[in-house]
Amino acid sequence: MKYKVVRMYFNGGSRVIKRGLTLDEVQAYLKNPETSSRTAKSSAAVKRTKIMGPWFDGYEEEGA
Repeated sequence: MKYKVVRMYFNGGSRVIKRGLTLDEVQAYLKNPETSSRTAKSSAAVKRTKIMGPWFDGYEEEGA
């Protein structure tokens, strides 16, 4: 089974960030603090939050 990482915005909308990951890979990816506007500190993440509002990365099964 393969999974995709999906960035979800609290103000609506989402986008796929990564595809074709195993469950272990997607769970390891989501442990990174840069996967949520609440904990991300990079300049790109801060800019994204200013433009798009709060967001977080989650995952879904491919084909879902």
